[in-house]
Amino acid sequence: MNFFSALKNEVAGLHPAYFALVMATGILSIGANSLHFPAISNGLFWLNNVAYAVLLLLFIIRLLFYFRRVASDFYSFKKGAGYFTFIAGTCVLGTQYAQLRQSYMPASILFWVGAGVWVLLIYGFFLIVTTEADKPSLEKGIDGVWLLLVVATQSLAVLGTSLAKHLPFAPEQVLFFTTAAFLLGMMLYIILITLIFYRLTFFPTKPQDITATYWINEGAVAITTLAGATLVQNLSSAPGLSDFVPFVKGFSVFAWAVATWWIPIIFLLEVWKYIIKKAPLQYTPKFWSLVFCLGMYTVATDKLSKALEAPYIQPIAEVFIYIAFTAWGLVLLAMIISSIKTLASGESKSAG
Repeated sequence: MNFFSALKNEVAGLHPAYFALVMATGILSIGANSLHFPAISNGLFWLNNVAYAVLLLLFIIRLLFYFRRVASDFYSFKKGAGYFTFIAGTCVLGTQYAQLRQSYMPASILFWVGAGVWVLLIYGFFLIVTTEADKPSLEKGIDGVWLLLVVATQSLAVLGTSLAKHLPFAPEQVLFFTTAAFLLGMMLYIILITLIFYRLTFFPTKPQDITATYWINEGAVAITTLAGATLVQNLSSAPGLSDFVPFVKGFSVFAWAVATWWIPIIFLLEVWKYIIKKAPLQYTPKFWSLVFCLGMYTVATDKLSKALEAPYIQPIAEVFIYIAFTAWGLVLLAMIISSIKTLASGESKSAG
């Protein structure tokens, strides 16, 4: 197997959730800007544009030449929800354009792309999992990746709210629908986290069952916090919607509290897996979900602090930004090393 054969195999087997790389890099760029790391924010912004373009190209190639693999993944209870990272990644990049560059045209294009794909995926996915005849048990069929439905929905709410004055509708109309998306995301979280919590607590759990996707237990409510805090800063000036502000504030604090509660639990599960049970630590694309969740918690805490005028929670964001930076760097290094090894292995087999 030569280099190009190895590359073709990588494209054919590209993980549906790989746009988590864009999600993680984008949210870190936004956090770096808010917490006064402008050079890092700018560098991550341009890097994220490159990452998005490359991944989009690879996914299009996979769709055209390996459609059966794409369809098989989408029909999978374990992998299908991973495609929602495309929506979230698209909207996070759009939020970068809107908030960091005030470039509202590309941000608007990315919003409409994300919204269109959201409609296709949300109803397609639910139709498939509902009508599928051969379904796995709850123990085998669900994990944190399902919460990407929440992340995708809330990412649309964040970007839409940021673009309320720049879309071809009255701002109050946009804000009404982004408020509805915020509440829909919260509803989906409550349903899905109940099933996930039940799976974790009432079924046997092996070390290999604890994957980085369980960090989305926290990340999904962190982005809900961000969506709520962003709405709080915009609803007060919207006719007919200002009465929602106390309600959205309460839900945002609720979401932040749940996100904060999850962090030690998932960290301890990682300790149990890798230190106590000595499971091997090796790179998978799922680790980008971990990075995104840490970065999202940082940005959500920072935004909530400003929306509530509560500076006493700001230091949490100032600490977590360094944790998120470190996680991003380590996962990027692991990804590069893993890719080099995979391609080099293809060349060595060809030479042999």
